[in-house]
Amino acid sequence: MEILESNSVAATDILQLVSFMIGSEEYAVDIFYVKEINRLSHITKVPNAPEFIEGVINLRGRIIPVIDLRVRMGLPKKAHDKDSRIIVIEDNNLLVGFLVDAVKEVIRIPKNITEEPPEIVSSVKTDFISSVGKL
Repeated sequence: MEILESNSVAATDILQLVSFMIGSEEYAVDIFYVKEINRLSHITKVPNAPEFIEGVINLRGRIIPVIDLRVRMGLPKKAHDKDSRIIVIEDNNLLVGFLVDAVKEVIRIPKNITEEPPEIVSSVKTDFISSVGKL
């Protein structure tokens, strides 16, 4: 159990995030939305789907779309490798898989070190970034 000192950040002011790689950039998603993280399994292609839709997977009887975040963020497609993962996100009973280059770790950061993303924060559009943390 982690005990916070009186001069440290309160537990409610901490963001717990799952960090992952897309190319050479590190991103993170709130752990609250992460249902599970899987190695790549068989992905079934969907005819006439947008380029960023990698396909669908069967997750214990539920058919889930898989979005290639590299392509969705405007980066070139990359061959899958041993580090590729699918982060399954759940929000309002909707499941979606995000194909990422690698999953790094669970990180805890104070909310007060995050801020709105600048106009050009990396090689991807800021449409997909809700905040930037100063680590």
